[in-house]
Amino acid sequence: MSFPDLVPALAARLPELRGRLIANAPLADLIWFRAGGPAQLLFTPADEADLAAFLAALPAEIPVTVIGLGSNLIVRDGGVPGVVIRLGRGFGDITVEDGHRLRVGAAVPDVKLARAAADAGMAGLAFYRGIPGGIGGALRMNAGAHGGETRDALVEARAIDRAGRIHVLANADFGFTYRHSGAPADLIFTGALYQGRPGDPAAILAEMEAITRAREASQPIRERTGGSTFKNPPGHKAWQLVDAAGCRGLRLGAAQVSQMHCNFLINTGGARAADIEGLGEEVRRRVKDQSGVDLEWEIKRIGVPA
Repeated sequence: MSFPDLVPALAARLPELRGRLIANAPLADLIWFRAGGPAQLLFTPADEADLAAFLAALPAEIPVTVIGLGSNLIVRDGGVPGVVIRLGRGFGDITVEDGHRLRVGAAVPDVKLARAAADAGMAGLAFYRGIPGGIGGALRMNAGAHGGETRDALVEARAIDRAGRIHVLANADFGFTYRHSGAPADLIFTGALYQGRPGDPAAILAEMEAITRAREASQPIRERTGGSTFKNPPGHKAWQLVDAAGCRGLRLGAAQVSQMHCNFLINTGGARAADIEGLGEEVRRRVKDQSGVDLEWEIKRIGVPA
């Protein structure tokens, strides 16, 4: 599928833009599932100021979608209309600050944040070693693992709204709940400040290694997957419900429910996004029929069908 080219009009409107604009940019290679259609326009801003200028000048009728490292995402086969924004090197800085604090850009991978904190002797952030993806996504969904959540360590975050205005949000402004942030949907996070506590680097690294071993033993992390597919419903574990409904190993086309951990969907090779999403919906249907529980997607789904 091919969309109308937005680049000429936007380039003329924004002659001083420093970021990169690509029309009909393939997204599959940026998504862990390795499936899905193109972005009508992919914009990679140079830095926060470049992003703010772009958003301020972008016509209001053009939709904006933000993606991170693509670890928890299905891009539908018809692609994503409008502008897809993906933060790059200009949002990848990590700075250790006084008082056991760490300031990071929104494009920093979660695992890199955990390592930087360990190297600085900063405890309380090792749980990020067990979370795929980047800081922007972690802020949006209150990412957590191994007993820790984003809300436990976040001090504040910087963000830009659809009009190009910069905001600073304190932890309390997020309204964090399980795998959810109540921050306005139009905000694009650009960076965050985290609070750690004094710790021994060797002990923190040992904790991170234990997290790595636990993930490798129980999750299909070397497959083309999107991480945990469904949120844990109150009083239940999603994987147990999926297993009880007989869905372990279930297939649709080249998409499969993982045999190792049945709250993971995998692309066994050549799966369409429609196969992956359709398999997830079939799992939801079977779980509902078997247990009466409505599973809620944890993986974000964007774009239009083919």
